[in-house]
Amino acid sequence: MSDILKTAQAGTLESADIMITVSAAELGSGIRIELVSPTMKQYGAQIRQTIGKVLTANGIADAVVHANDKGALDYTIEARTQTAIDRALGRGGN
Repeated sequence: MSDILKTAQAGTLESADIMITVSAAELGSGIRIELVSPTMKQYGAQIRQTIGKVLTANGIADAVVHANDKGALDYTIEARTQTAIDRALGRGGN
């Protein structure tokens, strides 16, 4: 399991992008994804699933994720989530 060291974010609020903010959560509380999207009814479940998949792949079991979607495609959601996680775990240079 990976421990989140700090709150971190990645992305923008531009069209076709997503702003992802990853924060620590209490041990055992699980993953909570708070999503805002103009396409919530159509793609909300898919966006949540994509974010959850990246968290799980990084060994994160407890986190709060705020996602403000502006029509991002899956590969953008994955990349932004991974970058926010890397920053939250203290990996990488930014």
